[in-house]
Amino acid sequence: MSSRVLTGITTTGTLHLGNYVGAIRPAIAASRTPGVESFFFMADFHALIKCDEPDRIARSSRAIAATWLAAGLDTERVTFYRQSDIPEIPELTWLLTCVTAKGQMNRAHAYKAAVDAATAAGEEPDANVTMGLFSYPVLMAADILMFNAHKVPVGKDQVQHIEMTRDIAQRFNHLFGQGRELFTLPEAVTDAEMELLPGLDGRKMSKSYDNVIPLFEGGSAALKDAVARIVTDSKLPGEPKAPEGQALVTIYDAFACAQQRAAFRAALRGGLGWGEAKQQLVALIEGQIGPMRARYDELMAHPERLEAILQAGAARARAMAAPLLKQLREAVGLRPYTSAAATAKAAKLDKAALPVFKQYREADGRFYFKLLSAGGELLLQSSGFEQGRDAGQWVARLKREGSAALSADAPVRREGSDADIAAALTAFQEEG
Repeated sequence: MSSRVLTGITTTGTLHLGNYVGAIRPAIAASRTPGVESFFFMADFHALIKCDEPDRIARSSRAIAATWLAAGLDTERVTFYRQSDIPEIPELTWLLTCVTAKGQMNRAHAYKAAVDAATAAGEEPDANVTMGLFSYPVLMAADILMFNAHKVPVGKDQVQHIEMTRDIAQRFNHLFGQGRELFTLPEAVTDAEMELLPGLDGRKMSKSYDNVIPLFEGGSAALKDAVARIVTDSKLPGEPKAPEGQALVTIYDAFACAQQRAAFRAALRGGLGWGEAKQQLVALIEGQIGPMRARYDELMAHPERLEAILQAGAARARAMAAPLLKQLREAVGLRPYTSAAATAKAAKLDKAALPVFKQYREADGRFYFKLLSAGGELLLQSSGFEQGRDAGQWVARLKREGSAALSADAPVRREGSDADIAAALTAFQEEG
């Protein structure tokens, strides 16, 4: 079974070189890991909590989406979507809000920080607290539980929210699951080794310090200008320089291979001037970022292409979200009136008309399964498995997740139409 990993990207501001090295590059590399099902979403509902400038949010959302795609995010492998395109998420947020204790929200770090700041300023404790800020952890829980993610990469300041998500999921399962685990309990993943790039002044690269190197904004000229302002010591060309502790060298290391790192250090010790060293750094970064910037500029110039990618991602996401939300609505009692009036006889007839999975072993010693329609038409044919349990696990997953399980690496061959396959798999979900 694959492991689901979900990453949210708040759509305020623009991204800099530190974001690329510390978050974007490693996240994209991790999404290519076999057996990992990755979800990346533009958290524009979250952006509304901290920003009331519509144009800024719209521009930032577009720029950040283009940045991730330009940096190499493969939308054939991952599900990439805009949070606000998934109406199931705010609905799930309400279902979760109804089982979340206010006392738990009172303990959220962001809320407590806002209260402390207001109190210190002599204001009422909740003077600057919106319900968006107060309920932020519930929306985050809905983002995660909507797709039953197993792992969520977060910074240390967000670990509390994953713990809250687990608590909310457990309570919902207890109240409405009737022995079923409607929600998977997610795990927070924090990278203690995450590379933090220094800024122009040697401190952590951050917009709050005004020391960032832009990733794409401003083009190569902005990159060159920023690198020229990196603080170094006062040693002149020809004088030996100690590479250790130099922000310029640390930034160089983030883009260089081992051989390049060694040569750069040797050149500095041999008297390479800081001006020439900065030119070498610009060339190194430009060699990697330049092609990405060209792709970024293309996407920003053609927003319809960007929109098409996000809409395709939203369709994939909703194909997974809608069946789960239907199950959750049923679990909490939001049901069609007719469902309670269904008779045992009708249920029996419905069951008799269901499609069927058949598992078997061939003469080659391998195990197979196939999906047949209620009328006996072959819809899906699996590849061979070494173990019968592997075939059984895939059958269980298809019954549970429906069409969402039919990713590019699913070991099945489509024999029927997409519509017939989707209808058959939906029938199993509705029965479950």
